[in-house]
Amino acid sequence: MLKRGPRDPEPPQRPGKRSSRRPEPLVSSKGRRGKRGSREDLPPTKRRSKAARHPLVLLANMVFFVLVAGLALGVGGLVVGQKMFTATGPLEEDVAILIERGSALQFIAQGLEQQGIITNQYVFLAAARATGAAGRMQAGEYLIPAGSSMEEVMERISSGDVIQHQITFAEGLTSAQIVQRMMDNDVLTGPVDAIPPEGSMLPETYRITRGMQRDRLIEAMQAAHDRALERVWAERDPTLPLSSPEELVTLASIVEKETGVASERPRVAAVFVNRLNQDMKLQSDPTILYGLYGGEAWSAGRTLYKSDLERPNPYNTYQIPALPPGPIANPGVEALEATANPADTSDLFFVADGTGGHVFAETYAEHQRNVARWRQIEAERRAAGTGPTE
Repeated sequence: MLKRGPRDPEPPQRPGKRSSRRPEPLVSSKGRRGKRGSREDLPPTKRRSKAARHPLVLLANMVFFVLVAGLALGVGGLVVGQKMFTATGPLEEDVAILIERGSALQFIAQGLEQQGIITNQYVFLAAARATGAAGRMQAGEYLIPAGSSMEEVMERISSGDVIQHQITFAEGLTSAQIVQRMMDNDVLTGPVDAIPPEGSMLPETYRITRGMQRDRLIEAMQAAHDRALERVWAERDPTLPLSSPEELVTLASIVEKETGVASERPRVAAVFVNRLNQDMKLQSDPTILYGLYGGEAWSAGRTLYKSDLERPNPYNTYQIPALPPGPIANPGVEALEATANPADTSDLFFVADGTGGHVFAETYAEHQRNVARWRQIEAERRAAGTGPTE
């Protein structure tokens, strides 16, 4: 077999037969020959370190991802919640709502949603807690305008801007009548354990809120009475034959029941003051009625008979030569002022004039003529079927 020299050409290959010579070895990146299949033959790759695969690192990465995702969701939720909180509400017309004393915030929010005042109780709850309004919400009755946003509803309830109602007590009502009027009022709540002392409350118009306790209103009326009496007593005529503010209230209550004409009060008061100064009996019909029927004396129409004038009772000023033992009603401020500073007159008598007012006289003879005219008016009214007005 011939040996080929280094320069001899390659023998020709037969068609279809692959050469048995191996290809030249691959050249490494450093220009060196490398062995086929070695690590140096592969392109370089990034390999994770053992620290990166540590469980704590993996846990930290997971926590970070959750936090970021949660933050993104939270920001999104805040944006949506803010829009819902300030958006126009679903209420189509003004409505009054009542927040009961001691109501929990969750119960308030749930009720607002059920009544169609707010759209989402949870947004309302979250905003109330976030803004601090939860601790400022007050019981009471509130007017919610149509279309109010949740923000506006919350501000109204937390501001204490409750609906104000009014209740009026006419001058001259007895304490029993005042309490009955309170009991008939459905805005007020709570019992009245006892009828307040006669003449201890000031009758006028008071502002009340739904759910207000009746005993609180009584306290307010008594406080108003005390303030008014203190002022009027300090400004009284020093020559009055009255020794205490209580006596002033007693006489003012008689003046209040004797006339419903405001302009007459100073003159009616003067008649009684003049009588006291002359040790004359007051002879006031309303005192007899109160002595007979107490606080219910004017709860129904009553006729005073001559026999009633003769019946003994501690309030019968036809028998006792002084003031009765206490007030017969609750006088108003004008009656107190008129009694503290009566008109400058010498009148000792008065009688109805048929028009709702009275005619006054200084002497008994003149008074008798006035009484005769009044009797004639009464007779004419009975004949006409109208009857007396007094």
